[in-house]
Amino acid sequence: MQRTSLNSLLNVLRICIVAFILAIISLFLFSFTVNKIYGDFLKELGITKTEADKKITNSILGGYMDTYGAKNAKNILLGNRAAVAKDLLVYTKQYVNGAAFKTEYAALKERNKPEVNKVQTPEEMQEETIAMYKKSVTEMEGYIKNADANTKPIFEKSLVDAKKMLAEAQDPNNKAITNYRKNYPELVKTIQQGNEARLREWETNYPTNHMLYVKKRLQQFLTETEGINFDAELTVKNGKKIFVDRQYESKGNRWKMAFRAGKDVVETARSFVQAWVAEIN
Repeated sequence: MQRTSLNSLLNVLRICIVAFILAIISLFLFSFTVNKIYGDFLKELGITKTEADKKITNSILGGYMDTYGAKNAKNILLGNRAAVAKDLLVYTKQYVNGAAFKTEYAALKERNKPEVNKVQTPEEMQEETIAMYKKSVTEMEGYIKNADANTKPIFEKSLVDAKKMLAEAQDPNNKAITNYRKNYPELVKTIQQGNEARLREWETNYPTNHMLYVKKRLQQFLTETEGINFDAELTVKNGKKIFVDRQYESKGNRWKMAFRAGKDVVETARSFVQAWVAEIN
């Protein structure tokens, strides 16, 4: 019975990582109150408070389950699955409102801020082109000084070409520069629109209010755990349990994980999350 409960709880963890609510079940495999979070359970789990906080942050912001180092997790006695889920939800709700999570979220947002693309002015473009050909002329002159009789004519021809290109670059009526200057205002407008679009997308993905970021994950959890038929019939094929109904067997992994977690856990989580989502504006 204890091993069955452990497997069920691990399944709950895998489902709810998308919701940022039960992602730390792999760390906390038994029921606890918020006041106990910094207490004896850390010793039982075999990790420090700092390590526990880091694992929670990784699970929430990194989108993966950080269980490394929780060496005693499987040896801890398990409580009621629904109680575990609720306790974790209560703690997670408290945690994401804390200063540590806000700081980590702010850093995550800043790391994902898109760079602003800039456009060379016609003057900058011309100056860069002139500098490039001046450098080429200087290099060719140096090669000629050190060239032997066989290679000297080649470098002299290259020097003539480089000087010609330099003269064209310095010409106020240079066709390429003139065309660039003509199209420059429209190019600036296009680049600016692209920058603004990326910034809007960034703000959508990483709102200033970090709770709106959490809210999207909570809503995703509700969507992916909606309407699960926990009475769906299973059969064994090649040593593996599969759904008799092909429609269920074609469902995604998260739906199947929710099914395996069980009705009591999922409904407890959904009830809590629905109320939580309603609070977030």
